[in-house]
Amino acid sequence: MPRSIEMPLFYSANNITGSLNMLEAVRQNKVKRFVYASSSSVYGDEPNLPKTEGREGNLLSPYALTKQCDEEWAKQYTRHYGLETVGLRYFNVFGKRQDPNGAYAAVIPKFISQLIRGERPTINGDGKQSRDFTYIENVIEANLKSCVAGETVVGKSYNIVYGGQEYLIDVYNYICKALEVSIEPIFGSDRAGDIKHSNADISKAREKIGYDPEWSFERGVEEAIEWYSTIK
Repeated sequence: MPRSIEMPLFYSANNITGSLNMLEAVRQNKVKRFVYASSSSVYGDEPNLPKTEGREGNLLSPYALTKQCDEEWAKQYTRHYGLETVGLRYFNVFGKRQDPNGAYAAVIPKFISQLIRGERPTINGDGKQSRDFTYIENVIEANLKSCVAGETVVGKSYNIVYGGQEYLIDVYNYICKALEVSIEPIFGSDRAGDIKHSNADISKAREKIGYDPEWSFERGVEEAIEWYSTIK
């Protein structure tokens, strides 16, 4: 989110125009179905939990705007050209092989890799913000099932997540306990454009797509820790 505030034109060119190029390419090549990545950021400042499709708030970043535009373009291609589009609103995806480096690395791999090296990770804000994390295997399941689900799924977007709510400080403490380390974090400033709390209703994806995530936050973290421990 912060990077999109700094580079709005870059994000528009890649996320909006890039997605539109893909939609047009698959239309011209008579591809039947187009499954694409949306984002939980489209919920903006909507305060109610859990986040439910059709109840969105004011967008908080250019990144969120680009994802909303992607959803609207997809609807237009379904409406006017008959292209079967399915949008998946991913929530805080994490897992093995995720790059832990860089200023905008996902928080879980960053925490794990830094703690393994004995470094003090930085938590943006007070750590009391919450996220609905989902392990990568759940995302893969949603992607594959979206490809073969019935036609009633098309032209819509769905929450893809495990369906929990983890506070960031609790996530940090859980990883420390799993790694058997005791390192105090550094508390930094809040990130611009971030949503304070996130938890999703996945009943629509269950009903329409057959999405039934098996990987809990704890199970996913344990596997991620095992993988990152091998590359330290």
